Amino acid sequence: MKHPLFVKLAALAAVVLLLLIGLGLVADVVHDRQRYRSLTAQSVADSLAGPQTLVGPLIHSACVESWDAETGKGDERRLVEQRREFRLTAMPELLRVQSTAGMEERARGLHRVQAFNLQAQVQARWASLASLQPRATVKNSRIQCGAPILMMGVSDARGIRMARLTLGDETPVALKPGTFHPVYSRGLHATLPEALRGRTEGLAVVLDLELVGTERVAMVPLGDTTEVQLASGWPHPSFGGRFLPAEREVRSDGFTARWRLSSLATTAQADVAEGKRLCAAGAEAQPGELADLAYPSPQGECTDSFSAAFVDPVNPYTLSDRATKYGVLFIALTFVAVGLVELMGRGPGGVPLRVHPVQYLLVGSALCSFFLLLVALSEHLAFGAAYAIAAAACVLLLGHYASHVLGGARRGLPLAAGMALLYGLLYVLLQLEQTALAVGAVALFLVLAAVMVLTRKVNWYGLAAGGPAPTPAPTDPGALAHPGEAA
Repeated sequence: MKHPLFVKLAALAAVVLLLLIGLGLVADVVHDRQRYRSLTAQSVADSLAGPQTLVGPLIHSACVESWDAETGKGDERRLVEQRREFRLTAMPELLRVQSTAGMEERARGLHRVQAFNLQAQVQARWASLASLQPRATVKNSRIQCGAPILMMGVSDARGIRMARLTLGDETPVALKPGTFHPVYSRGLHATLPEALRGRTEGLAVVLDLELVGTERVAMVPLGDTTEVQLASGWPHPSFGGRFLPAEREVRSDGFTARWRLSSLATTAQADVAEGKRLCAAGAEAQPGELADLAYPSPQGECTDSFSAAFVDPVNPYTLSDRATKYGVLFIALTFVAVGLVELMGRGPGGVPLRVHPVQYLLVGSALCSFFLLLVALSEHLAFGAAYAIAAAACVLLLGHYASHVLGGARRGLPLAAGMALLYGLLYVLLQLEQTALAVGAVALFLVLAAVMVLTRKVNWYGLAAGGPAPTPAPTDPGALAHPGEAA
């Protein structure tokens, strides 16, 4: 054949295309398992309670103003009652929350979901309840208001395990389900005496609340001053929403976070008064991503809030998905290594080495099987152990196969050692967050530099013409033949 190198390259291109299809199928498996895990989390949330957002405490009262208005002309004039409905709301001057979140693992089959049990003491103080005093907008109108209702809204009321409310003088008040609020209808409420309406000496309440949920807990900062402290034994928090903690301490045995907010910095009071809906206060950050970004709610749609999410940093599917993205690089580097041995090596008796495209395909298939093994084993073992077993199996298989394909263990074992180094580097990259790109770029540059140095004297035109790769020209001037002498 006139151009065997081009034919070989075309065959290798077809092999690489087949392997890319295989990697795509492995990636589809990872995504399917991720989807199953998400369905598991949703199943737990459907059976237990979902992410929780707390709104309140606040006091509201539904009112109706009615008046008589004349309609018609002449003898047809008559009085018709007209009315308007409105709601009076009293936001707390001070909102202080002391809370702890204990973690509880829930499982569905192979998949585990982290649920939390929140123990919170909520203190709220109103300097005045004058905002609950209705004001007429039409002369001689009649105003009727329902009793003042103190409410605490939660996004999933199924998570309420215990609640106890006391007034400032330690008088217990009975709590009932629901809030009687048209927008934040889930939660609990207490009916306050009518005598409290409009009084100037204010009101203080203490609400002890036990609440369970999954993945994330958030709060709407309703107070003129809002102070929230959250402590947990979970060492991997992700803070989101419109506000990050003013102080936080993340330790190996848990974390403590404190928020201090002024109503001057948030529109939460106006949002709740307008009845804007509650939204997720920041998506769950994945391992390797920036976890502490504040994700703003869509403008004009959601209430201001802040949150803490309980991130699982050892999610095997996320790590496996990141590993699969390096599959093309693994195949390329392995093919380059085998190609260099084929190009520069010689078999027994000085016969040039020849590696068939089918053998390249088998080597690439072994590389693809690593990622599938990793996903399968990580569902039953810790990710580090699953990675070590899958990598060791592939390195041993490739080392044994390369020792026969490349003409002996003298060439097969260095290839296996190189593969072990690649797997080790990939594991390091999966554990890094801020410096993963830098380490990967430096490593790839070093590999490219090594390939260029090893092939700097290869006669590529000779290879394309079908001839053998010439040996490097001697550099010692004494080795050159002089004119007139036998060369």
